[in-house]
Amino acid sequence: MTDVILREANKEDLSTLLLFEQALIEAEKPLDEFLGDGNLKYYDIEEMIAAENTYLIIAVHEDKLIGSGYVRIEENKIYHKNPKHGYIGFIYVESSFRGKKISTKILGELKRWASKEELKELRLDVYNTNIPALKSYESFGFKKSLVNMRMNI
Repeated sequence: MTDVILREANKEDLSTLLLFEQALIEAEKPLDEFLGDGNLKYYDIEEMIAAENTYLIIAVHEDKLIGSGYVRIEENKIYHKNPKHGYIGFIYVESSFRGKKISTKILGELKRWASKEELKELRLDVYNTNIPALKSYESFGFKKSLVNMRMNI
């Protein structure tokens, strides 16, 4: 979709980004029995907007915010070959705009920023039952790595 513009998020975008966060959480609740009830928060979006080590962007179509994503610079464990990596999260696209490669456009911009910051590695987490997201990330070039396992006791 060529008429989608990506730009860095600012404080004026906060109310919409908070709605995106809740929509993302609602979409993930059926995928994760460990998520709590009520109004949950994944992110401190105001802090993300202001942080030097985080690049939070939004996708805009005809002056309407339709998507988001961020990359944050994080330290690696001492045993990894790269001292830092970019952690990607908050990939969200409004349902009426899904399937139009907007998440790919967002990921491309996040990768561009991470490269400019001289990072050599990107990481993200995705639910193993979220098949559309897995396909999107794999088609972008991500590969599955570790499996995180949990159980109720």
